[in-house]
Amino acid sequence: MQDAPGLTDREHFRKTCLSPALELGLIEMTQPDKPNSRSQRYRLTAIGQRWLATHPNDSLIPFLF
Repeated sequence: MQDAPGLTDREHFRKTCLSPALELGLIEMTQPDKPNSRSQRYRLTAIGQRWLATHPNDSLIPFLF
């Protein structure tokens, strides 16, 4: 996800993209009980999937700004 918008600073990405997407319910953690796990991944929620279905040429990143 961080590579798509060309963001290189991990902390900036976390604050501007990842946290808002989690709060809005667009994505969810695969291991919510271990948020700092090195094997942590994220997946689209039903809300995120609906948003992408209605905006086929967009990504979630512009939605967050």
